[in-house]
Amino acid sequence: MDALIKHLKNGEELGSREIQVAANLLLDESVCDEKKQRLLLALSTKGESPAEIAGFVEVFLEHAVDPMIENLELEGPTLDVCGTGGDKLNLFNVSTTAMFIAAAAGAAVVKHGNRGITSKSGGADVLEALGIRIDLPPEGFRKCIQQAGVGFLFAPNYHPAFKAVVSVRKNLAAGGHRSIFNLIGPLLNPARPQCQLVGVSERSLCPAFAEILQRLGRESAWVVSGIAPGNRAVDEVSLMGSTLICKSGTYQDLEDEEINPEDFGMRKCTVEELQGGDAKANASILESILSGKDTGPKADIVILNAAAALACAGLADHMGDAIGIARETISSGAALERVRLLQKASANA
Repeated sequence: MDALIKHLKNGEELGSREIQVAANLLLDESVCDEKKQRLLLALSTKGESPAEIAGFVEVFLEHAVDPMIENLELEGPTLDVCGTGGDKLNLFNVSTTAMFIAAAAGAAVVKHGNRGITSKSGGADVLEALGIRIDLPPEGFRKCIQQAGVGFLFAPNYHPAFKAVVSVRKNLAAGGHRSIFNLIGPLLNPARPQCQLVGVSERSLCPAFAEILQRLGRESAWVVSGIAPGNRAVDEVSLMGSTLICKSGTYQDLEDEEINPEDFGMRKCTVEELQGGDAKANASILESILSGKDTGPKADIVILNAAAALACAGLADHMGDAIGIARETISSGAALERVRLLQKASANA
């Protein structure tokens, strides 16, 4: 490991073999935390390249629990919708709400997530508040996908090897240092979805994440970073300002674009209009939107993000069409029905 640290301190990018060695050492419980911390600091100080990040993710996924969905007969493309977190705007669970719309519109949603770290309520928290089991093993997860068209992969259950870096990550965070682990959460889905919509809270990460997702084999990936008042970033398609979308993949015309809510007949709103609360409050917001009771800004931002997910997954030709599809899944009751199906499937899994 000392040789790897020396390379990084010299500003040298790690090759594929070096990445494999470094990643395995990080997950080795017999290696001391002090050396792991030095390696992670040297890597972040140099700046992780897209190739390095993709390489580390590939090795980490080799240690993950495989949900084994490749042999399932699914009617639509597999899709994950998630964000990096870290924007500190305290919005309600936008992507978790949008995933039910995507499932109702034909995607097989393989949501990978965790409890809230930088927010009061993460995806796992709000699903749990809805009475949905979040701790299902692969067999139960597959049953949810087949019966509800959507399933949840609780990150700690599917990445047991990460226990070897828990204390190191805590020490780095206490010292105000970030590491590659602060970046890769949305990239670690062990189901390896065909399509993925990722929100990032730093606009500069958009092109890098698009490249990384292509390296990881996504057929279609959209990486979005929105603007909130005060020129703050939000890891969603924004209803508060413009949104940069960087695209990558293997089957579509790849043109990055910048969009605004007004492009789709929606008005801009304030941060306060989109803020949520704890898991119970956010679960209530989710059901209010999907039942059609809430038709205000919170519903609009969910529809915007669901539309981006549908367009990313090839279930609509462009976001304009996708917005119409998203609205229809709500008005028909199909989106809320996916919540009910997941509640039932997870309880019986």
